[in-house]
Amino acid sequence: MGKKILMATEKPFAKVAVQGIQDIFKKAGYELVPLENYKAKEDLLKAVADADGMIIRSDIADEAVLNAGAKLKIVVRAGAGYDNIDLKAATARGIVAMNTPGQNSNAVAELVFALMLYLARGAFSGKSGSELRGKKLGLQAYGAVGRCVTPIAKGFGMEVLAFDPFVPAEAMKKDGVVPAASLDEIYGSCDYVSIHIPKTKETANSINFALLSRMKKNAVLINTARAEVIDEPSLLKMFAERPDFRYGADVAPVCAAEIQEKYAGRFVFTAKKMGAQTEEANVNAGLAAARQIVAFFEKGDKTFQVNQ
Repeated sequence: MGKKILMATEKPFAKVAVQGIQDIFKKAGYELVPLENYKAKEDLLKAVADADGMIIRSDIADEAVLNAGAKLKIVVRAGAGYDNIDLKAATARGIVAMNTPGQNSNAVAELVFALMLYLARGAFSGKSGSELRGKKLGLQAYGAVGRCVTPIAKGFGMEVLAFDPFVPAEAMKKDGVVPAASLDEIYGSCDYVSIHIPKTKETANSINFALLSRMKKNAVLINTARAEVIDEPSLLKMFAERPDFRYGADVAPVCAAEIQEKYAGRFVFTAKKMGAQTEEANVNAGLAAARQIVAFFEKGDKTFQVNQ
C-alpha cells in the first residue's frame, strides 16, 4: 500500500514546487496530502494523525505534533535549519528527522551581498560609501553557503578567509580561501564577517562582546544564520561603544526597536527571514524533501538524518 505524505506548509511552496513534489510522490505510488496556509495548530495535529511522512518548512514539529502522528516515520524540513523540529522527541518516537542541506545555499549567499552592499553604500542615503573590492571577507563556517559565497566574493575582488574546525584547510585552499587559525583571526582582521553557523546549544549566544569587540574599525557583521547565535546585550553594547560598527541580518533581533531608535543608518534587517525566499530555492528544497522521503521508504536511505 502506498504511503501517505503530509505537506504541512503554513507558508506554501510555489505552485511549480507543489506540482514537482506531487509528481515525485505519484511516481512512487504515494499519496500527497497538502495542508497549506493553515492557521491553527489543531489543523496540523489532525492532519498528521494518519501520515507516514511529513514535509515542513518553517512549521513547528514539536513533541505534540510528533506524538499526534501515530504512523509517522520521517519528517523532512525543506531547508537547511532544523531547529523547528524537536529532535529529542523525534528520536524517542523512532522518527527520522532530516533537512535538505545545500538547496537554498545560493539564495542565502546572494542575500549576504545584498546586505553587504546596502551597508557599504551607507544605506543608499546619498552619502559617499565604500566598495567591496580589495576588502577582506571572513566566513564563520565553511559549509554549503560559504562555498557559494566564495565565488561571488571573488567576483567582487575580495579576499576570503574562513574558520571552520570541521573543514580541512586543503579544501578551503582549493577554493582560493585562506584558512583562519581561529575565530579571533576572522573577527580581528576582516572588513566583513559573515556568519553561517547553525543554531545549537553550543552556538546560541556564542557571538559575544569579547568576540565582537575585536572587529576592525568600520567592520560590518552579516548574519544570515539565526538571530539566536548573537548575544543581544553584546550586540547593543557594540552599537553603543563602537560608532563605526554596522550590522546586517535577515531576521531582526529582539532588540531591533532599540537599534532602530538609536542607530539609524548602521543596520539593515529584512522584514522576515529571507535567506531561502527565492523561487529557485523554494523549488529545490521542496523537490529534495520529496526525493529524500521516497529514498528513505524505498531504500532505507538516511543520508540527511539530523537526529540519532
